[in-house]
Amino acid sequence: MRIQVQSAPPVDEIRIVTNPTSHIIKGRGALSNPAGRFEIRVREVFDDGWGEDPTPDTQPATQLFPDKTKNIIARNQSPDVAFDQSINPYKGCEHGCVYCFARPTHAYLDLSPGIDFETKIFYKTNVRERIVEAVGKPGYVCSPIALGANTDPYQPVEKRMKITRQILETLAEWRHPVTIVTKGALVLRDLDILQPMAAQGLAQVTVSITTLDNRLKTTLEPRAAGPAARLRCVRELKAAGVPVSVLMAPVIPGLNDDEIEDVAAAVADAGARSLGYVLLRLPYELKDLFREWLDAHVPDKAGRVMKLLREMRGGRDYDSQWGQRQKGTGPLADLLARRFELARRRHNLDGSRTLSLRTDLFRDPNAAEQSDMFG
Repeated sequence: MRIQVQSAPPVDEIRIVTNPTSHIIKGRGALSNPAGRFEIRVREVFDDGWGEDPTPDTQPATQLFPDKTKNIIARNQSPDVAFDQSINPYKGCEHGCVYCFARPTHAYLDLSPGIDFETKIFYKTNVRERIVEAVGKPGYVCSPIALGANTDPYQPVEKRMKITRQILETLAEWRHPVTIVTKGALVLRDLDILQPMAAQGLAQVTVSITTLDNRLKTTLEPRAAGPAARLRCVRELKAAGVPVSVLMAPVIPGLNDDEIEDVAAAVADAGARSLGYVLLRLPYELKDLFREWLDAHVPDKAGRVMKLLREMRGGRDYDSQWGQRQKGTGPLADLLARRFELARRRHNLDGSRTLSLRTDLFRDPNAAEQSDMFG
């Protein structure tokens, strides 16, 4: 795997749009690199007959850039997610999950939600200092910080960069509660931090499992851990005393919804305490990227998948309303919810993936500094 670390992203880049059905890239989820919705200039590559191959790089390298975001802790005001604040160690995600609802956020960087999202990754810098500054501000109210709310904190580049590990080390130092959502088996590397935090009621992990079919996973989530590895994560987290839940996300009607009962059985056997789900979300540019993927990888199912999804989205590809975007509406959405309810009941799984973590152990960095000075 090629990784390039750069000081700044390309400036004034002209986006290259290619024919997606001709360029399946091994190890990448998206088939094209369409312009983001805020970009002004677009150049389309085509064969002009002069004999030069217009095909783009078939193995685009992963490039890393420092993230200059001012505030390291993002605040959440959405009423349908179970956290108030989060830290995203990375923008962009090398896992390459074609369905990722975070893809359109790359447009804010004047980059494509397609291949750019998987290959141009931004990482947080000076995380310890910035976290200490944020949680030490006057009036700060401690509540669990979510990692993995947008992109995966244990994507492949984390093995080298260790940004997520630095965040966990800092939160553990100040006894600050944390929740994690991941598809990455690398989470087991940090058991030495998570285990003692969990023993204090300060940590919990949710493992996202989309399918038990490794062939489907390979094209749908090309660089994420395989199904067996994720089930192993559930077992080992459970054995270490770390509360672990599973999120089947996304549920794609007509593609992986036939696995609901099997996933419930497998995760219960592995030791998960709960099982939740999220219906496929297709905001902004994502709807076209996902259609490209369907046409290239499962053309016989493409029409039915989109038809079923629209029936659960009020006749549209996506409904962004709070309270509806996660589960959908209508008879098919109700049936889906009922199937999960029955599967959870059969395997003694909870329906909520969040526990009440402790906040009373939090050590204010400023108070600790003053105590050290006068102690």
